[in-house]
Amino acid sequence: MTTAPDAPEHTGFRLSQLIYDTRYRSITIQIVVLFLVMGFVGWLVDNTIQNLNALGKDFNYGFLSQRAGYDIGNALIPYNNDMSHGRALLVGLLNTLWVSFLGCITATVIGVIVGVLRLSKNWLVGRLMTIYVEVFRNIPVLLWILVAIALLTEAAPSPNQYKVNPATGEAQTSMVLESVAFTNRYTAIPSIHFDRSLGSLDTALAPISLNFLAIVVVLLASWFAVKLVNKRAARVQEATGVRPTTLWMNLAIWVLPVAVLVTALGINPEEPVLKGFNFVKGTNVSNAFVALWAGLSLYTAAFIAEIVRAGILAVSKGQTEAAFALGLRANRTMSLVILPQALRVIIPPLISQYLNLTKNSSLAIAVGYLDLRGTLGGITLNQTGRELEAITLMMLIYLVISLLISGGMNVFNNRVKLKER
Repeated sequence: MTTAPDAPEHTGFRLSQLIYDTRYRSITIQIVVLFLVMGFVGWLVDNTIQNLNALGKDFNYGFLSQRAGYDIGNALIPYNNDMSHGRALLVGLLNTLWVSFLGCITATVIGVIVGVLRLSKNWLVGRLMTIYVEVFRNIPVLLWILVAIALLTEAAPSPNQYKVNPATGEAQTSMVLESVAFTNRYTAIPSIHFDRSLGSLDTALAPISLNFLAIVVVLLASWFAVKLVNKRAARVQEATGVRPTTLWMNLAIWVLPVAVLVTALGINPEEPVLKGFNFVKGTNVSNAFVALWAGLSLYTAAFIAEIVRAGILAVSKGQTEAAFALGLRANRTMSLVILPQALRVIIPPLISQYLNLTKNSSLAIAVGYLDLRGTLGGITLNQTGRELEAITLMMLIYLVISLLISGGMNVFNNRVKLKER
């Protein structure tokens, strides 16, 4: 009988395994790359420190506590030129977030409408939407912002042209909807006030109206109530196969509590009134903000329209045919069948458009709207001479904003994507 050869003895770990053994090679490569990156970062930091020392500078953010000394025309929180550069940075950041938020909403609404209409069977409507998309997305956004500010400052009338002529009882220029006036200096819009106030809450940033907080609380409560109603309708549908009507109940939950609250607080909208050479009452919005908002919205909407069109075309035609076979109209088919399925294709590229709009808001400096780029990366940088600190801080802030937008949209994407079982 033959015997099997003895199994080789365990020789233990050898250094050569770090390179030739697939169990350890990937770890070895990662460690080497990590040390190389750390070495490069260390060299870059040391080189920067040496260059700053040669120039007689150091690296610190103490300048944020120094007096700013410049005014900001569009401030969402209290600010004056005696406040610090840190406060000016915060004002610029809020301006960036505000125009980006409004721009994302407006661009989404316009983009969805244009994207759907571009697929219209009406030849004229479809071609007009195609012209809009091709014109706006093929011209740089900076030019659209400059076109918008030029139209507002050069083509818009002066405030005194809205003055009523006593002889004729008519004004040379009439207001839009009798409440909005576009002028070459600003845009006058109505403002909302309350006859009865609940007071205000003083915070480090700005006093917050308790009336506003009360409205927010009511809206949040309405949102939770609507979710409960929809969950109950879903349970009934699973049990009986018939989903109860929730539209009117949801509308009542959203509208009635807020209507009761604002009525109790004595809502009092104030329309702009021309007095002398300027509009008083209401709110005067700077043309720089309006131009930036319009340019960013119309430009980004062209890209969103193409994303929406591609998402709709990605849905099988059989879905539309099945909806028509069940008796659904075209508009109901689009809102209930096609768009919900198209969202799975639309949302991922939509995230990129929101990020692009937010970063493109830094072009506000071209029209004199002081956002983060205009305050921290503009006047503050020039006054303090802290180029490296200002630029690195501004880059970090834009990075955090982008990551927050991307994270929030990814959460929404995970909720609407197809769940496989």
